[in-house]
Amino acid sequence: MFTIVFLILAIIGSIIHILLLHTPILSTALLYLLIFCVGFQGVYGYLGHFFKSDEIAEYIGWPKGNLFQKEVAYTNLALGVLGILCIWVRGNFWLATIIGQSIFLLGAAHVHIIDRIKTNNLHPGNAGPVFYMDIIMPVLLVSLWFLK
Repeated sequence: MFTIVFLILAIIGSIIHILLLHTPILSTALLYLLIFCVGFQGVYGYLGHFFKSDEIAEYIGWPKGNLFQKEVAYTNLALGVLGILCIWVRGNFWLATIIGQSIFLLGAAHVHIIDRIKTNNLHPGNAGPVFYMDIIMPVLLVSLWFLK
């Protein structure tokens, strides 16, 4: 669900930005996706995986008490910081951030698919909106990068 909230915030923010400042639509939309769906969502993911590890593991349908949560937390934080830095650092930095986020999300989607096949894990964090956004977001980011 939180992935949808960040997407909605990115859409609203980019629309307001475009209407007020008359900036190019595609590059502004990409910037707001990077800020909200990579940046703030990454920091939010870090907070959840680091400080509420057992709750997040349960939401995903994975075992509690596993240190993988801390690794995922730091990955989320690193990507989140990159997404936020896109506010000030432009050009190929955006592309590097998109590539890193896309690899992470598509890798996560792959793991969720394997988990669904092997264990029939249909928990919301494994088979719900998070899973679909793991696929949709890289497509959106890469498409906007090349279309802008």
